Amino acid sequence: MTLPGSGQEKRPARWNPVSAALSALGLCTLVALPFLRVAPNRMLSGEPIYFWGVMQIPALFQALFPTLFAGLLLTLLVLPFTPPRRSVLWLQAVIATAAVVAWVALAGWQASQLVRPDVPFARTSLGGAFWALQVIFWLMATDALQRLKAGLAARTILLTAVVLTISLLLAHGACDDLSIMKEYANRSDVFAAAIARHVQIVALALLPTLCIGVPLGWWVSRHSALGQTLFPVLNVIQTIPSIALFGLLMAPLALLAATWPGLARAGISGVGMAPGVIALTLYSLLPVVRGTLAGFEAVPSAVVDAARGMGLPPGQIFVQVQLPLALPVLLAGVRTATLQAVGLATVTALIGAGGLGAIMFEGLFSSAPDLVLLGVLPVIALAVGVDALFKLLIRLMTLTQGPQP
Repeated sequence: MTLPGSGQEKRPARWNPVSAALSALGLCTLVALPFLRVAPNRMLSGEPIYFWGVMQIPALFQALFPTLFAGLLLTLLVLPFTPPRRSVLWLQAVIATAAVVAWVALAGWQASQLVRPDVPFARTSLGGAFWALQVIFWLMATDALQRLKAGLAARTILLTAVVLTISLLLAHGACDDLSIMKEYANRSDVFAAAIARHVQIVALALLPTLCIGVPLGWWVSRHSALGQTLFPVLNVIQTIPSIALFGLLMAPLALLAATWPGLARAGISGVGMAPGVIALTLYSLLPVVRGTLAGFEAVPSAVVDAARGMGLPPGQIFVQVQLPLALPVLLAGVRTATLQAVGLATVTALIGAGGLGAIMFEGLFSSAPDLVLLGVLPVIALAVGVDALFKLLIRLMTLTQGPQP
């Protein structure tokens, strides 16, 4: 036992080194990078507006700005250098999360003050300081929650609060004068369809992935020699660039469509959704097969022996014992495959599959950064939502499993 005064007792931390490093980075970003950029049209990068120039704000927001500024100073200058007690960490998590929303509100209100009726094509874009501070605030909140060992409920509440509050700001037009919202207004008629198409591509790719990958993973768990042949093939598929894989699939699919016109009428051709779905399926097989294999290997042999000793047939052992116990690890592999498919589905727009990638590449080809963001941000939001959903499912599956012998 360590005696007091021996010099070996654990001293309480005086400050949080992670938050302090993020704070220093945030202050440097706030000084060095522009908060907004104002340009006469969407093609130009525009003039920078730094955070200190945002002090001139409308009278409606003047009453709230001191609170925002005090919260910013508290988050970046006080809390990271305060002993990380539980109360301090909770305060840091709440204030940093609120700062994410306040940062959006400040950008929207400032953009509304920069509107000039004599320059109808002017654009107010979000600058580097906005994006960097958003990431830093979120990392500070995440670090505080990790140190608190906060559960899934607390994380879900904070994430839901951020999403709902920003959604209310957007719904009430608080950010309509930002360039990205103007790009959305110009494409509001196709935006929802692009999201639906993106989700459709991912879902159509995951369905055959699960139908093929889960049986393959279970088969490999029973016949280990198969894995020595299967996994090298799946690893090679992962190394093929997506554009190259699309090119490899286009010629055979076009030949099949020309040979059997019924396939062409069903939508299978060298371009469009078919090669994109097939490519995403091939890319998703590796994480699903590995996750399934790891899940079945993690099932305790004692549980299987006990079920066999009770006289259960192999089919019931698989359905009632092995599959439920393997499901949390199996879902982790499906989660990885789904997140991978959400990102790679943007590239399928290059072969005419549509989706959010079509908006993103339109912005790239027309040198419109905010149009690129209009396609990218929903993909990020979709990935975050899918990740949270799978974490919740895995958590629930783990909690519902009874004690194992």
